[in-house]
Amino acid sequence: MSWRSLLGIGLLLAALISGWSAWRHRASSTPQAAEEGSTDFVLKDFEIITLDKEGKESMTLRAPAMERNRADQTSMITSPLFLMPDAAGQHWELRASTGWVSPKGEELRLRGNVSGDSPKDGKTPPTTFRTDALDVLTEQSLARTDGRVTMTRPGLTQTGIGFQANLKSKQYSLLSQVKTRYEPNAAR
Repeated sequence: MSWRSLLGIGLLLAALISGWSAWRHRASSTPQAAEEGSTDFVLKDFEIITLDKEGKESMTLRAPAMERNRADQTSMITSPLFLMPDAAGQHWELRASTGWVSPKGEELRLRGNVSGDSPKDGKTPPTTFRTDALDVLTEQSLARTDGRVTMTRPGLTQTGIGFQANLKSKQYSLLSQVKTRYEPNAAR
């Protein structure tokens, strides 16, 4: 056997070994399929404005972070600020520690240090409410909770269990165990 034959056999063996090695490593480095509960996308420091069927603003969302779940298409939001217009186009401000949005955006769930502040239009007294949890039906502009709520207006503080508010018409109801404190001097 000549040295050229030995070199040829050696090169053939090297090519086979390197081919086999590359094929084996390629199979192990193939990306795995996404898990069912993985994140679809992440937004950082963003603002989203949604429109209703007539093309008018129905809600604005500002937050430092949001992640959408790939499996059920719901979104988790960190420190959300929702701006919801009333009938006059003024904005209610709804804030919370965390938020959850349904796949089509028709339901919001705000949890932890929830605050709602009415528009400051100068026509109606400013109204605020505080609670630990609030559910909002965006298409109906309704907010509700079964928990304890504290509402304040100049000269008036109300607490109760259970709460419903129509954010468009600025009408609200405390549902049970309502206590009212009227301070006439503060209203002047």
